Amino acid sequence: MSETALKAPGITAPSGDANRWKALVFIALAQLMVVLDATIVNIALPAAQQDLGISDGNKQWVITAYALAFGGLLLFGGRIADLWGRKRTFVLGLAGFAAASALGGAATTGTLMFGARALQGVFGALLAPAALSLLAVMFTDARERAKAFGIYGAIAGGGGAVGLILGGFLTEYLDWRWTFYVNVPFAVVAAAGAYFVIREPEGGRNRSPLDIPGVILSTLGLVALVYGFTRAESDGWGDSLTVSMFVASVVLLVAFVLVEAKVKAPLLPLRVVTDRNRGGIYLSLGLAIIGMFGLFLFLTYYLQVVKGYSPVKTGFAFLPMVAGMITGSTQIGTRLMTRVPARLLMGPGFLVAGLGMLLLTQLEIDSSYAALLLPAMLLLGLGMGTAFMPAMSLATQGVQPRDAGVASAMVNTSQQVGGAIGTALLNTIAASATTSYVKDHIAGATAKPQQQLVQLQGMVHGYSTAIWFAVGILVLASLIAFTFVNAGKPNPTAVITGDGAGDEVPVPVVAH
Repeated sequence: MSETALKAPGITAPSGDANRWKALVFIALAQLMVVLDATIVNIALPAAQQDLGISDGNKQWVITAYALAFGGLLLFGGRIADLWGRKRTFVLGLAGFAAASALGGAATTGTLMFGARALQGVFGALLAPAALSLLAVMFTDARERAKAFGIYGAIAGGGGAVGLILGGFLTEYLDWRWTFYVNVPFAVVAAAGAYFVIREPEGGRNRSPLDIPGVILSTLGLVALVYGFTRAESDGWGDSLTVSMFVASVVLLVAFVLVEAKVKAPLLPLRVVTDRNRGGIYLSLGLAIIGMFGLFLFLTYYLQVVKGYSPVKTGFAFLPMVAGMITGSTQIGTRLMTRVPARLLMGPGFLVAGLGMLLLTQLEIDSSYAALLLPAMLLLGLGMGTAFMPAMSLATQGVQPRDAGVASAMVNTSQQVGGAIGTALLNTIAASATTSYVKDHIAGATAKPQQQLVQLQGMVHGYSTAIWFAVGILVLASLIAFTFVNAGKPNPTAVITGDGAGDEVPVPVVAH
């Protein structure tokens, strides 16, 4: 498609790129690989820790090294996609991710493993914004775009549970190293397909000089923030290094905002985040991710430690949530996105997910999977699928095409930070509730089996206490969506305009 066609406001462009549906396959495959990686490594961690002699104190770095690099560099990755071209950045991100995965699989020491994970994070930060920007410019008709991002969103949403199943199979029946090696064929196929199929439209690149102070301040500020929450989870909120990280992140991010307001070509143009719709979406999505992390975190432990499920069985236990997400995303979100305002899907969606979370506050040691966990997971999946679809579609509405990569990265950033906050906050609440429960009840348990039972009861009590907070957070996300997200019914024939006018078709962004 020519730049002229892109710039012609009011002209319907139902055809879009001729290879757009083939491109969707390869872009979704790349997204699946990145989402898989978030959960597949968690399953393999105990075996990898034992093999590589990683201490308990250091094992968190297998997860943290990835989170710091990915979360810290997303804005930079989005800007690189706008500057270099989305296709080139996408293929480079895939190649680097494959190489880093092979390095992780071949690691012989803990240090090598941490380095490989950090490299995966670096290339993931290039890959994610580029993938979303590509879909944004290839699908120009709103109805087709809704369908494409419904499929993409369902794959990305369900990828986490697929990761649990695949990680379980590979760890149990092959070797933990295969949880890394499995990324290589994914990346090779996606990169080859993207190279031959994707034709990036002309125009829409941002060739302004790179804002180096902005890159340094945003990267250091986000790394300090994510690391602060990671430290809080392991060393407590009062730990001197934890507090120092939070103070440093506030100082660095405030300095970043001041710099962005003054420089000619900012890394993150403030117009991207000050729009009421986008601000509401970034905030409500971030909060929803905090709430969702409670589910993944606690249910994985509950099923494996309390119920004694194997890793494979645990993965299969999450499938109803995947089914709910796919239904919410492709059947409800996609069908209604072009017919009703986004807030009327987002607000109720978060409330339905909150209802599912509310059921989980009733968790006990002997809770029935079919009677309690199954309906809770279906509601959570359905609510999140329905809410995320329009939220992600609206996330860059009205953004100039040259800012699409950075705007996509901004949503990913809010989700990464939300994930870090969710893990630290909800884990701390659960651990504190468990400790006080055990202290209150352990005196009456004299025999060892009774003491073990009290420990398990304490663990479940901790989970349900933290899940109450997650319910509140999802209700707050719903309120923010109802209050701030005020976009009307989308125009099904709108196309992206060269000057970023308000009739621009939304660009969805999916969480990792």
